[in-house]
Amino acid sequence: MPFPKIAIIGAGPGGLTLARLLQQNNIPCTIYESEKDRHTRDQGGTLDLHPKAGQRALREAGLFEEFTKYARPEGDAHKLVRHDGHVLWNDNKLGANAQTPPPGEADDNKPEIDRNRLRQILLDSLQPDVVQWDRKVSRIEADPRAKTSKYTIYFADGSKEADIELVVGADGAWSKVRPLLTDATPFYSGVTGIELWATDVTEKHPWLCEYVGQGSCFMFDDGRAIMAQRNGNDSLRVYACVRQPETWADDCGIDWSDRDGAREAVIRDYFADCSDDLKRLVRESRDELIVRKMYMLPVGITWPSCPGVTLLGDAAHLMTPFAGVGVNVAMADALVLARSLIKKKDGLLAKAFSNSHNIAAAVKEYEAWMFGFAKENAEKTFKGLRLHFSPEGGPEMAQRLRGRYGEAAGMKLSEEVFGTSTKGAPDSPPAEAA
Repeated sequence: MPFPKIAIIGAGPGGLTLARLLQQNNIPCTIYESEKDRHTRDQGGTLDLHPKAGQRALREAGLFEEFTKYARPEGDAHKLVRHDGHVLWNDNKLGANAQTPPPGEADDNKPEIDRNRLRQILLDSLQPDVVQWDRKVSRIEADPRAKTSKYTIYFADGSKEADIELVVGADGAWSKVRPLLTDATPFYSGVTGIELWATDVTEKHPWLCEYVGQGSCFMFDDGRAIMAQRNGNDSLRVYACVRQPETWADDCGIDWSDRDGAREAVIRDYFADCSDDLKRLVRESRDELIVRKMYMLPVGITWPSCPGVTLLGDAAHLMTPFAGVGVNVAMADALVLARSLIKKKDGLLAKAFSNSHNIAAAVKEYEAWMFGFAKENAEKTFKGLRLHFSPEGGPEMAQRLRGRYGEAAGMKLSEEVFGTSTKGAPDSPPAEAA
């Protein structure tokens, strides 16, 4: 019995990982992607891949060695500052021997990789005809005439694909597949971010490189945050985020098309009392400006299992970026779904049941796991959302990092790392920074 016709909607990390894993096990599938080609859109900044999620999926996909060529362990460095510039933590000062080790099984081995590079690795691993570009989905309908669960995908160009026996929605926040399973839609998280880029930073912006360090730099405060991250392509991204109503970006009076004026207005109106260094971080990131309203799905979202259709990644459990787990959860979703499908294909009972039965069983098994894993990470992310926009967020993260680098390794951490005697800081730091 041939394996069923599988359609994956979306060529993000989750969809591509699933396709690669299925390909490795001789299960054909097709990815339908709305973008015109792989170069249409920048895929975002850097991300860390976790040993038991993203890294594990790449191992099973036979791509781990390729990943290690481009992974940046040094990118996991953290610098935390208060709004006044006082340093709470800076593990760039720990030295090379204490930086994050190369990719491996330890829970704290979370090297960074640029999103564009990760996508290239996954795309290059697929057979040429697996991804169909410029296929924007307009709607998906169940076939009422089919004796088993089959779907027809209708595309914006007027074409369609029929007799699909498994539709996997890996199509992000505004998924076209999700309405087949639930009425839930993304809602505004309360936060809008202003994304700023600086390119060719080694030559053009040495101060930015020195201030941010090798990895990420964070400032958390009441209703606002500044986050910066080094990328592997000699660029740096800064996110100036504010807790404001959903219409704020449209109603605040800032002309976002005027990048220089918009940056200065954001600094003046929302970060005026911050340190000169933090304002300089925003001011000197001049090469791009993007306004991003941040949305999420309800924490713990579930739906009754439906034969022949399921979701993974943001389509299933959209989260804000404030725990940094989104891509890892999506790739873990892909791994578990692939395992379930492979097991049903190769199991002793596979020949005894129809494709429809086996797909339904695989989907139900996957979703039972996914709902729990997604809820756990969504709760972590929601906590991160609260802490990133509160004064206690920085000290809380600093305390966790002290445990990670200091207590666990038995290291004596210097005051320079702790930030308690940083030049220019108050003589007696507040208790929460101690």
